[in-house]
Amino acid sequence: MTEPQIGILMLGIFILFIFFGFPIAFTLMALGIAFGYFAYWEPGRMWRDYDRAVEAGAEGWDVWIAWLDGFLNNRVFDLFVNQTYSVMSNEVLTAVPLFLFMGYIVERANIVDRLFSTLYIAARRLPGAMAVAALITCALFATATGIVGAVVTLMGLLAFPAMLKARYDTSFASGVICAGGTLGIMIPPSILLIVYAAASGTSIVRLYAGALLPGFLLAGLYLVYIIVRSILQPEKAPKPTDEEVGDVPTGKLVLMIIGSFVPLAVLILAVLGSILFGLATPTEAASAGALGGLALAVGYRALTWDRLREAVYLTMKTTAMVCWLFVGSWVFSSVFSYLGGEHVITNFVTGLDMSPVMFLILAQLIIFLLGWPLEWSEIIIIFVPIFLPLLPHFGIDPLFFGILVALNLQTSFLTPPMAMSAYYLKGIAPPHVQLTQIFRGCMPYLAMVIICMVILYNFEGIVFWLPGVIYG
Repeated sequence: MTEPQIGILMLGIFILFIFFGFPIAFTLMALGIAFGYFAYWEPGRMWRDYDRAVEAGAEGWDVWIAWLDGFLNNRVFDLFVNQTYSVMSNEVLTAVPLFLFMGYIVERANIVDRLFSTLYIAARRLPGAMAVAALITCALFATATGIVGAVVTLMGLLAFPAMLKARYDTSFASGVICAGGTLGIMIPPSILLIVYAAASGTSIVRLYAGALLPGFLLAGLYLVYIIVRSILQPEKAPKPTDEEVGDVPTGKLVLMIIGSFVPLAVLILAVLGSILFGLATPTEAASAGALGGLALAVGYRALTWDRLREAVYLTMKTTAMVCWLFVGSWVFSSVFSYLGGEHVITNFVTGLDMSPVMFLILAQLIIFLLGWPLEWSEIIIIFVPIFLPLLPHFGIDPLFFGILVALNLQTSFLTPPMAMSAYYLKGIAPPHVQLTQIFRGCMPYLAMVIICMVILYNFEGIVFWLPGVIYG
């Protein structure tokens, strides 16, 4: 068996272990070290060290310690240490725990219930007003936190029962919460884009600028769908009665918006604007965002020691997961490339003589399928780098590819049978709500994601216009 074939065997074993449910980060490290030991093996080294020890007059255990030293003296261990240090000192990844901390603190600031109530009153004359308010709240909250599970769970406890009480169709209400909760991985400041930037070497500020318009486009498509369907099928989202709407004076509504919507919007715009216009690095902006999140929690009198401790614990837990995934992925990919597995895949794909559009469709289809068993972090860190060396051959900009991947990964949270957003919602929904009803509600939003991807395929300027205007 040649070394490239061993590399492909290594990839096949890893995919098999994924389906067996092994921990992915540690599986990557174990396979990388095991196959790397073979790749960097120097035949006879341990016996040479053994002979040198004997010649030097060593006896007993000293001789076998020299043999063991020769056995362990393999370059794969140096690779593992160096890659671990590289990940832990990566300046781009430093922003991850800071953005996570900001999100967890904002989640505990008791701002979402006020925001949802305010937006519902402001949009009360629109068709599907409560669904519109829920989606906008999800989008803002998801943008601030970037944590899908937190957004879907919190909005499922707050907005979902309110929509059911307002006689909304169960599937319709479920789809709004599940789809809105995933927008945070697309709209900057997105943790997914930070991880992609670290994996691909793409500028994070250009990624943020490029993702802004596609993110708003997707959220706009969701809103259009909600309003149009509420008009065509009013029984799905009944209009509130005059007693339910109430009469809120304009002055009071303005004060409610200032108290709930403005602080969170200012925090998001300040963080994002400072990054886009070069006033701060992503790490510096994330630090300011974390401080701003603490200020919001204090302002809303929601900062307690238990909440702070829980936010710190969750931040450390999630950051450790991402960093160890990076360590395992980089060790695995380094050994895989050294064995020649990367060249096998590259030669195979380039030999298919595909057009750039066909390659993009194939890549996005594979990522779509990977979204069923895997989380977005695992797909970005492990599998997306397999496609990156192929981009120059097809003349595809890594920035454009990254935006498409981020858009595509919305589907991994919405597609049965492993739609995590649906499971998050089911976990806190009333007992009579069935999982099939939630799945049915997610389906139209999958269509919106596909429509958005088709629009980007045909109008790439949506991605490149803002980075070009800001950075030239």
